[in-house]
Amino acid sequence: MSLRMIALMLAIGAMATTSHAQVVNKKALTLEAAKKIVAAAEAEAKKKNARVVIAVVDDGGNLILLERLDDTQVASVEVGIGKARTAAIFRRPSKEFEDQIRAGRIAALAIPGATPLQGGVPVIFEGKVIGAIGVSGETPAQDEEIAIAGASAAKDFGAKSAGAMPSKITFLGKEKVAAAFEKGAPLIEVEGYKVHASRRDGAGMAEVHMRETDIIHVLEGAATFVTGGTVVDGKTTVPGEIRGTAIRDGETRRLTKGDVVIVPEGVPHWFKEVEAPFLYFVVKPISPSGGGK
Repeated sequence: MSLRMIALMLAIGAMATTSHAQVVNKKALTLEAAKKIVAAAEAEAKKKNARVVIAVVDDGGNLILLERLDDTQVASVEVGIGKARTAAIFRRPSKEFEDQIRAGRIAALAIPGATPLQGGVPVIFEGKVIGAIGVSGETPAQDEEIAIAGASAAKDFGAKSAGAMPSKITFLGKEKVAAAFEKGAPLIEVEGYKVHASRRDGAGMAEVHMRETDIIHVLEGAATFVTGGTVVDGKTTVPGEIRGTAIRDGETRRLTKGDVVIVPEGVPHWFKEVEAPFLYFVVKPISPSGGGK
């Protein structure tokens, strides 16, 4: 390799390193999240019989979603957007500017981009402002209460984006676990993942899970396990699930106590032979989209 080529490669590497150092990852408010914020605010507005405009913007104050409840004055549209934008770009409730003016700081009226009216509230996730909500149409206090209800929906974003994992520790006593293994039963089933206490006393059908990965840990017994290949007489039994009588041209393994095997979504698998009782934990992370391999 020539010195010129080496110098070129080093230069490209340095550029890539510099570029990487100049790029940061940040959370962004999605349309789906904005809809949840608006829904929470709308529910609060209806509880108060309020007629309001609800505006949600991103962290740069750009409008993502606007909702005007029936019979709300049209003038509230621009005011609601202004309140939301103020809360987003200044990273604080718009009420703070109204309070400054009320306290005599008239100069606050001249701050570029600020709508000094109560009812704009930042949307905060993991300690960062990712957007804001503005509400207009009723009294300033009611507008802010409705906005706070909408912004509070952000507390659930972490669970949703991580697959709706529980926000608290889940403890399952040995008695409950033993009872589940007696018949083979789910231990936990929530949006995003499942945990099963599985029991097999005989061979099963060939299976393909189009949205679930199987993480299997054998606790007792032994089995002949076939993966890959083609499912024989495969039929879709429920959406995302295919069952068949056997697997052709798959890879065969012997599973015994202590073994762990991971079967990605879309991969055929089959317990061809089982030495009963065959007990195993299965953790099933669920893909949000699916589609298989």
